Amino acid sequence: MSEHIEIEAKVLLLKEEYESIIDYLGLTRYKKVSQTNYYIDTSDSFLKKNGIALRVREKSDQFELTLKTPLSEGLLEKNETMSWRDFDLLKEKNFFPEGGIKKFLAILGVDVDDLKILTSLTTERIEIKYKDSTISVDKNRYSDIVDYELEVEATSMENAQQIALDILKNSNIENSTFNKVSKQARALNALRK
Repeated sequence: MSEHIEIEAKVLLLKEEYESIIDYLGLTRYKKVSQTNYYIDTSDSFLKKNGIALRVREKSDQFELTLKTPLSEGLLEKNETMSWRDFDLLKEKNFFPEGGIKKFLAILGVDVDDLKILTSLTTERIEIKYKDSTISVDKNRYSDIVDYELEVEATSMENAQQIALDILKNSNIENSTFNKVSKQARALNALRK
């Protein structure tokens, strides 16, 4: 199991703003990588109510289980690779795989037998290194919704937000605000509507 602290500034974009950022950063020549996130919780949203996010990411026929818990700045992210068999057992039979994340969930008081995949979101992502940060420009599809997002991951929230503001300004985008609603929350909220 790997762990790291994730500090990201995120901005939801209009389609035209998304295209403007791609042009400004010269990303038209970059390959878009597709990934699908499968979001996991209990029927009564136990994880969400406790600020915890749990997902499986499928990317290039690889599966990664990720648990995110809040810190004072950013999120503690724990990752484990999964076999396609383990993913299939989780998806079809709600059988949660053995490992460090399962043990950590038990410490948090989560009954893994109550967890199930509730919804998914597919992202077309362009990701680059930029000014000591990682920039992701995303097109997301979930339920019947398409949205666009800029994510800047950096060593501090202040740094991430400043880089995001610089990109927005240089892309001639005004009146954007930082997004506090994660992809997982947006996909789950769309499911509940």
